[in-house]
Amino acid sequence: MAQDYFRALRDVVLVISSSLEPKEVLHKITEETAKTMGCKASTIRLLDRTGRFLLPSAAYGLSSTYMRKGPVEVKRSGMDGEVLSGKVIHMRDAAADGRFQYPESAKAEGLVSVLSAPLMVDDKAIGLMRVYSAEERDFSPDEESFMRAVAAVSAIAIENARLHDELRNNYELMTKHTYQVFED
Repeated sequence: MAQDYFRALRDVVLVISSSLEPKEVLHKITEETAKTMGCKASTIRLLDRTGRFLLPSAAYGLSSTYMRKGPVEVKRSGMDGEVLSGKVIHMRDAAADGRFQYPESAKAEGLVSVLSAPLMVDDKAIGLMRVYSAEERDFSPDEESFMRAVAAVSAIAIENARLHDELRNNYELMTKHTYQVFED
């Protein structure tokens, strides 16, 4: 069993290193994670610039209706606040747990148990990763460790993609400015 998690983690790392296209990488991470853990679905949500909302960045196994259920506001979701503080959180029944912001939507989508892990960069949360099962279940310590590891490498990949975009934008600005100097 643990060997399967190591193999899946290796596959996630290979996906991350194979592309600088964030949407493609994040989608493959959510897909690989859900399949490895035998879950119905997985998501990655990133904090917006204000730190007030978690924005959908990648999803696997969820309907577009569920993904459009409404904004995920950190202060209205007790679970998300806990996860963003650095904890891995498990809910046996999301629809019955008062910390879940949209319990009716979870129930309608057929989501029961949830495991969430923070995406941390330099001890600061940038978002979270979540898997959803269609039946009530406990997640094993190996599954929690796997989620923590995937979240850690995903956070690094996200930060590297952001830095890459920033460098590219700065280079384009510098190049544009340099050409303007020569043209003047």
